[in-house]
Amino acid sequence: MLDAGETLLADHTTLRLGGHARRVLIATDRHDVVQAVRDTEAAAEPLLLLAGGSNVVIADEGFPGTALLIRSTGIGPGDGIGPAGGATSLSGTGIRPAADGDGELVTIEAGAIWDEVVQFCLAEGLSGVECMSGIPGSAGGTPIQNVGAYGHEIAELLDSVEVYDRHRGEVVRMAPGDCRLGFRTSVFKRADRYIVLAVTLRLQRSPLSAPVQYAELATALGARTGDRVPAEEVRSAVLKLRAGKGMVLDPADPDTWSVGSFFANPLVPLAGYPNVAARAQARAGGSPPHWPYGPDAVKVSAAWLIERAGFGKGYRGQHRGVAISTKHTLALTNLGGGSTAALLGLAREIREGVRDAFGVTLEPEAVLVGCEL
Repeated sequence: MLDAGETLLADHTTLRLGGHARRVLIATDRHDVVQAVRDTEAAAEPLLLLAGGSNVVIADEGFPGTALLIRSTGIGPGDGIGPAGGATSLSGTGIRPAADGDGELVTIEAGAIWDEVVQFCLAEGLSGVECMSGIPGSAGGTPIQNVGAYGHEIAELLDSVEVYDRHRGEVVRMAPGDCRLGFRTSVFKRADRYIVLAVTLRLQRSPLSAPVQYAELATALGARTGDRVPAEEVRSAVLKLRAGKGMVLDPADPDTWSVGSFFANPLVPLAGYPNVAARAQARAGGSPPHWPYGPDAVKVSAAWLIERAGFGKGYRGQHRGVAISTKHTLALTNLGGGSTAALLGLAREIREGVRDAFGVTLEPEAVLVGCEL
């Protein structure tokens, strides 16, 4: 484990915002992660975990404790609690048939870069993750956020998660049901009991993708929803679509310096949706795009609500150095020289505008550290 001393946290987030931590440690394997957690607990010191830094908004004042950068990588057999075969880079040694014969299991260390994992799995002939291409961040973050895109999410693929349970003081494996995965949420999000160490996915050995669920993606592929097409073609199409929306991180393009979608698509109770639709019809002359979500809710397009509330692409208002992306309404970006305070001011203006226009309160997807919306 390496001690980087006092470090600017903006250097470790995709937003490039956030003040200093008192101390930054770098964990290169899961044993380092567990030891750092135990050490900070013994010292009664606050601890902030960062891997890809793609889904976090950190206060300008920084963090008054230790920030732990999780840099554990590799794919290993995952056939028991402990290190994943000592793997230090992505390799095919960790792929094994599922005991029940349904697919193959791949165990990935928490610090592995997620898009590299997607690329690796497809190169190995395993499909299921292709729609999640280009999502920034780490493998360990995928169950925390129940990451998803273009009609698919990690909940469909998750076999188990290895975690350090701070209450029990030991490493345990959690089944999907224990993770309480929901729309962009889980038992891990905004709670500190469990520290994700590794993720095991159940994938299918096939050159074809999972069924295409998203109309926009189907159109880009020249396919129909429900079709299965070559997984590599899906990856290419997804990367192109995401890049066009500024959702593929580009160090040279401030329009991509964001947490991806700042706001989640809101879940509106089925009984309350007619009121939302009526207000949308009166204000914008149409209903927002929406999809069923379970038996009692409707998922509504946050981007549509934001735009129709008067906040178009590129909107800045009076908030210095930050703006809505010129490519995608859901991305709030740091144009360079921005601040977390300014970003949250912009987010509040948008949230209040949408609430006034449609009676829907948007919630952030990102985790807020030392600040609030």
